[in-house]
Amino acid sequence: MIDIASLEDLSLLRESVSLECKLAQGRDGKGALPEDFWPTYSAMANTDGGVVILGIRERKGRFEVAGIENPDKLRTELFNNLNNRQKVSINLLSDAQVREWGVGDKTLLVVEIPRARRQQRPVYLTANPFGGNTYRRLNEGDRPLPDEEVKRMLAEQVEDSRDDRILPGYGLDDLYPESLRAYRQLFVNRDPSHPWNALADQDFLRQIGGWRQHRETGEAGLTLAGLLMFGQWLSITEAMPLYFLDYQERPADYAATVQWLDRIVPDGTWSGNAFDFYRRVVVKLTADVKVPFVLKGDVRQDDTPTHKALREALVNTLVHADYTGRLSVLVVKEPAGFVLRNPGGLRVPAQQAMQGGMSDCRNRTMQQMFLMIGLGERAGSGMSRIVHGWRDLGHGLRLRESYEPHEHSVLEMTWAKGVTPTLEESSEGSSEESSEETGEKILHLLREEPSLTASALAGRLQLTPRAVEKQMAKLKTQKRLRRIGPNKGGHWEVGD
Repeated sequence: MIDIASLEDLSLLRESVSLECKLAQGRDGKGALPEDFWPTYSAMANTDGGVVILGIRERKGRFEVAGIENPDKLRTELFNNLNNRQKVSINLLSDAQVREWGVGDKTLLVVEIPRARRQQRPVYLTANPFGGNTYRRLNEGDRPLPDEEVKRMLAEQVEDSRDDRILPGYGLDDLYPESLRAYRQLFVNRDPSHPWNALADQDFLRQIGGWRQHRETGEAGLTLAGLLMFGQWLSITEAMPLYFLDYQERPADYAATVQWLDRIVPDGTWSGNAFDFYRRVVVKLTADVKVPFVLKGDVRQDDTPTHKALREALVNTLVHADYTGRLSVLVVKEPAGFVLRNPGGLRVPAQQAMQGGMSDCRNRTMQQMFLMIGLGERAGSGMSRIVHGWRDLGHGLRLRESYEPHEHSVLEMTWAKGVTPTLEESSEGSSEESSEETGEKILHLLREEPSLTASALAGRLQLTPRAVEKQMAKLKTQKRLRRIGPNKGGHWEVGD
């Protein structure tokens, strides 16, 4: 939120997503609350808060102080309306958040609107949240929300955890057996003597939250968490039609080529569930991260704060996602770093989330399932682990919330400038000859097997995918290599 106290000059004012100026003169010129204050109040409360300054006129992009003749009258009018449920759904303001600001011989009224907590949203006008009465702040405007997004806010308001509900008609046949077996093996590895290890699958699922019986109605079955973690693709999408998980490894020139080096999506070759997505993607994320030679006792340690930060970030993305949202879970690996996006906004403000210490997880049962096999953290410490394992090493870290094209959250993890995070890339030797030799080896392999991917080539040549990608880019520039068809299903054509 903007800090009005830091403004030394009115010329520094600029309307933005967090600042709005209104004249508030009324018909008699003595001061009255403008009707367009209320959409702004709703919008700022439903977004990230903001400041409204009453008593300022805007002319040709410049602000002029008009002042409020009777600020006490305007303050009384404001609070009377805030406490009228036919006007607005909730009063978020205290006396301290409505104060006078003297500019010359004029008086302005500054209203600091906080971000509403999840349990208070949506903040809406009149007595009905639907029909365009709920707003969100985008750029400098207040946009009425469609009823679909208002319904999602109402669900978020009352459901502390979105994944513990029982799914009628779903049972063990909707699960992918290998996924549950793999999870149970990790559980055994972590605690071989745990009493749950001897349980049958359904009883084990009951203990970890994947199967539940309603105490009052007697209804029993798989929970949404159980299906998301261990389910089969078809069963998951029957329950959650918009569910989709997407991992992409992109080259540096992705914006120009729109081609990826590697991709993992539910394509029928694997289960498509969240647990198997984690198992496949975490290997990709950490594949090229350097592991220093460190001994603990006589055992080499192959884990680092960077590895832990990437694992934590991936788990966070999966357990905080709103799987009813219209965007997919998207995890991107690129030379500059990583981008992790999940559908659904932040349940706590970004700054507070980055500080840690407060947890409001959207899918608490899934979070607990990961925790039981040593992945993820509770009580808000997960983001702290990411901060300490990433930012404290000098890398860039940014958590943000966005509402276009649909509500989502993004965690950006960028490598620090000058840092070489990947394994040594032997194709980038000191001599041009070694680079040319690598290029010739790539061409030879692609003549034999035109469908090989960059990752497969890297494995054959004992290089990193990034090193192979650079060599292939050179070969394409030299017109010695070109791609025929799409990334999936296409092949390489080697020139003379």
